[in-house]
Amino acid sequence: MLKGVKVLDLSRVLAGPLCTMMLGDMGADVLKIERPEGGDETRGWGPPFDARGESAYFLSINRNKLGAALDLDSAQDRSVLAGLMAGADVVVENFRPGVLEKRGLDAASVRAMYPALIWCTIAGFAREPGRPGYDFVVQAESGWMSITGEAAGAPMKHGVALVDVMAGKDAAIAILAALVARGRTGEGRVVTVHLEETAEAALVNVAQNALVSGNASRRWGNAHANLVPYQLFEAADRAIVIAVGSDAQWVVCARALGLASLADDPELATNGGRLAHRARLTALLAERIRERAAHEWKAVLDAVGVPNGVVRGVLEVLESSGGSALMGMPPSVPGTIRRAPPRLGEHTQVVRASGWDAFDVS
Repeated sequence: MLKGVKVLDLSRVLAGPLCTMMLGDMGADVLKIERPEGGDETRGWGPPFDARGESAYFLSINRNKLGAALDLDSAQDRSVLAGLMAGADVVVENFRPGVLEKRGLDAASVRAMYPALIWCTIAGFAREPGRPGYDFVVQAESGWMSITGEAAGAPMKHGVALVDVMAGKDAAIAILAALVARGRTGEGRVVTVHLEETAEAALVNVAQNALVSGNASRRWGNAHANLVPYQLFEAADRAIVIAVGSDAQWVVCARALGLASLADDPELATNGGRLAHRARLTALLAERIRERAAHEWKAVLDAVGVPNGVVRGVLEVLESSGGSALMGMPPSVPGTIRRAPPRLGEHTQVVRASGWDAFDVS
């Protein structure tokens, strides 16, 4: 889909590399530039490391790229980088403010010469541009942690660096839109994605609940603020989640669980009623579900179309995912895996010699 699109990846850590990997999965030629000393920080974020010494973290977000090591403090390397920018369709970077400007390689300077270039900056905080953007910090300040965790417990972060992941996807979407616009107008543009704004926008219905009600949002653990029953239950052997999304689903759910009296209870007929009687209802469901194994309840609920799922561990998921210890998880967008993540500086010589033609000879 993006064959022939040249993406210069000047980013590091997670959001930027994930964005450029997605573009690479969709066919773009992605060239990752790293500093010669140590490269992308995530190369050292381990263990685990594979047999070659590459960190699992780095491998997870850097396939389908060539890799070169260039020193921005070297005039020769800055010249190489400027040449790559001249031939690129897209530049993705997440440098702190001033780093590229000081070297004459910032968006304004480069796009003044190449107005068709699309420049994507991924930053941390829109309202405080100088602050470094760390996923954990953004989760704390964006309200996420205040609504995550057990109701009576401490604020909790997500198990995945989800702000970074979502910001990387937002950046890929913005770049694709800019490519479409350039195809119509011939003009590139600067797009900026902030982790802070990504996280705040992702509050979606939780934010809307607060906007409409005026009430502060709170933690619900594995329950739902607006729907009952929509939570985790412990079966005889392991946990299962049940996600009732309508009144009709509630009736068939209660009957499938052998709780016909609840299905016929007028106080529970509507979601509003079930919310009002949440404690009583969920206690009765929990007592019943503990009587049988999770896979048995899954079969019963599947048979009547009630959304549910057994809680699986990551290793269980990987058994059927097609993931690779070298190439990572399969693409989440239509695409192909063509190249292993590059070693630090693996393609520096061919990039110096051939520029973007390195993709034809590597």
